[in-house]
Amino acid sequence: MTSRSRAIGGLAAAALLSCVAIPAFAGEFDGVTVNVMTQTGAIQEPLQRRAPEFEKLTGAKINVIAVPFSDLYQKVLTDWASGTNSVDAAVFAPQWMVDYVAGGYLEDVGARIAKDKAIEWNDIAPFFRDFSSSYGGKTYLVPLDGDFHMLYYRTDIFDKAGLKPPTTWDEYLEDAKKLNGMEVDGQKIYGSCIAKKRNAQSYWFVTDVVGSMTQSKGTAQGTFFNTKDMSPLVDNEAFRKSLDFLKESGKYGPPDELNMDVSDTRPLFTSGKCALNLDWGDVGVLAIDPATSKVIDKTGATIMPGSKEVLNQDTGKLEACTKDNCPYAIDGVNHAPFAAFGGWSGGINAKASDKVKDAAYAFFSYLSQPAQSNVDVTIGKTGFNPYRISQLTYNDSWKKGGMSEKAAASYLGAIHDSLNSPNMILDLRIPQNQKYQQVVLDEAISRFLAGEIDKETAIKTISDGWKDLNDQIGTEDQLKFYKSTLGAK
Repeated sequence: MTSRSRAIGGLAAAALLSCVAIPAFAGEFDGVTVNVMTQTGAIQEPLQRRAPEFEKLTGAKINVIAVPFSDLYQKVLTDWASGTNSVDAAVFAPQWMVDYVAGGYLEDVGARIAKDKAIEWNDIAPFFRDFSSSYGGKTYLVPLDGDFHMLYYRTDIFDKAGLKPPTTWDEYLEDAKKLNGMEVDGQKIYGSCIAKKRNAQSYWFVTDVVGSMTQSKGTAQGTFFNTKDMSPLVDNEAFRKSLDFLKESGKYGPPDELNMDVSDTRPLFTSGKCALNLDWGDVGVLAIDPATSKVIDKTGATIMPGSKEVLNQDTGKLEACTKDNCPYAIDGVNHAPFAAFGGWSGGINAKASDKVKDAAYAFFSYLSQPAQSNVDVTIGKTGFNPYRISQLTYNDSWKKGGMSEKAAASYLGAIHDSLNSPNMILDLRIPQNQKYQQVVLDEAISRFLAGEIDKETAIKTISDGWKDLNDQIGTEDQLKFYKSTLGAK
């Protein structure tokens, strides 16, 4: 601390003064502007809400630039790769880090974190500290969010129908069919609500289903490619069944489900119009908002459904679960919770000026510190979900946020079960993963669901597209990246 250090009041002052990386005195960043790019809507909200607080504490002006999710990866990459460098920092998907690091565009923030007591780094769950923050032994991102897909269901409706929450995808479809059209509280409900909009969500949800059949021997097995030769795990019975699931679930969903993003399905669920829903952790918090939710204490959450059959990668056929091929099965069901996206995280442009880098890191640290994040993860509109160990236990923050102990036991329990699964699916993190998923996979899935192409054409399109990308980038190199990410030998 310098001789100019002085208290600036309250908890914020204590946080700022407790570490070297955070400004040591009020006005440290007077005159500094940090341009931060992120997604429009959720994620944008907490950044904009916290920015004036941070400016008051430090003098730094945080200018939040929001773009649609489908544009975010490319806009950040283009700005940094072209040398424009109008974006000083960004909050984005951790899986994109590999491309930004390879180009030398991301600042290594490891030294700053090591000096930063206020961020309470060890309280961040190991998965988010490691997978969402680090690459090649260095730390490039500050986690602001934790992401897993989970299943949500109406506890009152399931109780009334004498049903238990589905543990397999087959049971999911059976329950959705039984409950679809049931009249509850004067309105007919949909049996299932899943966001399937093109350029938005469908490519993630197909991975939930297929992953429970392709990955059964632990995270290192992977679900996207065969770790022997990088061949796509697409032309097989597991992927075909996952396409069938997505198609059939639409029979029990809203008529315009193919045009729905999560920003559309979430209000449907919280307004009481859906019996079942697949989504990230946001729904559990949106469900307790007294201003908009009609399902307070009527929402249950569980680990994603699984499968009683898993893929034989040599034959491409599904086989019944056994102790040998499903060592982590629960009651004969192989669950593979998907850490879809991995959790929004903040990274800094390596070409920014030193003062801007310091201010950008200080802002991300401020957002991530418990005093702020413990509140933000209880607010549905932030898009931030629990990622700290302390946030996975019912506490005053959850109570003040309006979550009952009963709701917390279900919601936090589902996150805990997913986070601690030895068979957790890691999102794809190889060079140009965005092209594999958001371009090739998303387009084929969307066209299949819209009836533009049949199942076999979708399978061939994805398989050929992924093989072409492997060839263009280098199959052997991609295989090394893929196995390294999974921790496979």
